[in-house]
Amino acid sequence: MLGFRDPVADAIGLLRPRTVIGPSLRATGEWALRFDRFLHVRIGGLVRGSCWLLLEGREPVLLHEGDTFMLGNPPSYVLASAPDARPRPAAPVLADTEDGFVRIGPQSENDLYLCVGHIAFDDENAALLTDLLPPLVIVRAADPHGGRLAQLIDLLATEVGAPAAGGPLVQNHLAQILLVHMLRAHAGQTDRPTGWLGALNEDGIGAALRAVHADVAHSWTLKELAGISHMSRSAFAQAFKRHVGVPPLEYLIQWRMSLARDALARDTLPISELAQATGYQSESAFSTAFRRVVGSSPTQFRNQARQPAHSAANGS
Repeated sequence: MLGFRDPVADAIGLLRPRTVIGPSLRATGEWALRFDRFLHVRIGGLVRGSCWLLLEGREPVLLHEGDTFMLGNPPSYVLASAPDARPRPAAPVLADTEDGFVRIGPQSENDLYLCVGHIAFDDENAALLTDLLPPLVIVRAADPHGGRLAQLIDLLATEVGAPAAGGPLVQNHLAQILLVHMLRAHAGQTDRPTGWLGALNEDGIGAALRAVHADVAHSWTLKELAGISHMSRSAFAQAFKRHVGVPPLEYLIQWRMSLARDALARDTLPISELAQATGYQSESAFSTAFRRVVGSSPTQFRNQARQPAHSAANGS
């Protein structure tokens, strides 16, 4: 069975996140760093102090101790001691790291302490999440999720600052936990996100989404999903499209194809078995659906995915 039970866990599992944490920044005086554009998510938090975040097209934002931020497919942005400070490129500054830290200015008990990391996803399915994220999400320390996120940032900063056995593994898992909590916080904010992420907070639609993810091979009908949501078929179809952005059965097809892309890229199942695992009675029906959504046949997609691995194995 390819599906799990929770849409967020499913999506992150398919994204196969790769995290890079730090180096952490400690700074005093006037400073400003310009970060280059990055795919796909960058997360940071203030362990101590305050700083400004400047994102093109938005008003400068003052971040305080305990605040956490997430940038989705961020363009170039600036972190600075003041909104008018002249920025310098961040990359060469962050390259000069020592014991997981970069320092700007003299050491001080009240210096800024910023922990930043970025998370990259497999390109095949990255849009499952990145298409739903705004450029910037901020969770204040006083927000409902703020205290827990501040604790996670503290833990992450501790792991970066005190290397120990298994440190990279702990950092990777903490970053993914931080990502999930940021998604929860974003979904619960007043300006709710569109797509499946926001729809999970809607009782009826959320129940239908979880049912689909729990048994992706089932031959779901609009009537069944509407019944799970305790709505009429027409009301359910309208509500689902309004919240998720696509009709229910189209969402089911897209999710099945996301699972199929992942399985084909990793070459984990024969195409005939993959067709059954994703709810299709025949390989031809699966291939037709896959070509419509992805733009190539399953065989072509799998062969293309094999090429980079074959080239790497041969040192080319």
